[in-house]
Amino acid sequence: MQSLADLVKCRRLVVKVGSALLVERGEPREYWLSMLAQDLWALRQEGPEIVVVSSGAIALGAAKLGLPDGGRRNLADAQAAAAVGQIELARLWSGALAEFDMTAAQMLVTLEDLEDRRRYLNASATLARLIEAGAIPVVNENDSVATEEIRFGDNDRLAARVAQAAGADAVLLLSDVDGLYDRDPREQDAELVERVDGITPEVLAMASGASSSGLGSGGMRSKLHAAQIAERAGITLAIINGTQESPIANAVAADLGTVFLPQRADGARKAWLGGRIAPKGTVRVDKGCAEALKGGASLLAAGVVGVSGAFQRGDLVSVIALSGEKLAQGLAEYGADEVQAIAGKRADEQAERLGYAPRSAVIHRDHMVLL
Repeated sequence: MQSLADLVKCRRLVVKVGSALLVERGEPREYWLSMLAQDLWALRQEGPEIVVVSSGAIALGAAKLGLPDGGRRNLADAQAAAAVGQIELARLWSGALAEFDMTAAQMLVTLEDLEDRRRYLNASATLARLIEAGAIPVVNENDSVATEEIRFGDNDRLAARVAQAAGADAVLLLSDVDGLYDRDPREQDAELVERVDGITPEVLAMASGASSSGLGSGGMRSKLHAAQIAERAGITLAIINGTQESPIANAVAADLGTVFLPQRADGARKAWLGGRIAPKGTVRVDKGCAEALKGGASLLAAGVVGVSGAFQRGDLVSVIALSGEKLAQGLAEYGADEVQAIAGKRADEQAERLGYAPRSAVIHRDHMVLL
């Protein structure tokens, strides 16, 4: 997929819908949802299989329970609102898709479901079977049990991770603006960026982290983080304005939105590693080690200059340069205390510190992905 017109060429597409589009003043926008369902039906007639990632449970539940601040005053309110709102959200999607003879399948996931490899593969298998059976999976974070420490926090990144698990070609994020602007879109001279060929620090600087609606937890910054996950996995991501009726059809007809092109196509396991978003710690490396990593080397203890976190062997850790640049992430071969003990040491010095023969690397290149 190189442009919005190529949506119909996708084999499998993930469509993400935010709270502000689905809920207005505590009430569902049922007519708008019906028009979106018609868009999804029309896409299916062209060929793409569809997976939906939908927010809205907390906003719907908060309105029913009369909770302040849209149910986001504290974690307990959010969990209670989600428990009530998820029933209504499932009803809305089931009814809207049924209008066009499509079957909705509710699927609730937590961050750990997609961070743990075995659970990730289980989720992937469930998505595949639902699609094979002709259903449209409607995925949401299980906010009634998620905690602040182990949750996605926004459905933009969830959509990118679901796209990986579903083997999708593209992700379509419906937003309240036309796409990424080179500055705050409220500024008079702001210009829409139609195509992004790789997310750079300059692109990240264009984004605002605020959610303009006050209902959701995302913003343009979370959408760019989702695009980073997608681009490493060979998945195209696009942002369009979802506020109008028939949003997908209108955006495609006008070719109006921002398309983020994939930068590489990591294998399934490396893509999963690169998409994980909850590292347990950090390893800081010197300049020589940073250059070696970029050349495809494993991370050796001799290049380590600092360790933080309480990770164990097999946990995900981030690798950062002296400048603070995030270089890579991967699965540690040692716990944090052991890495601290051998940091900066040559192989012949490590055994004395460890009390056993050292492993070949702190993070082996086969279990590491560059960011």
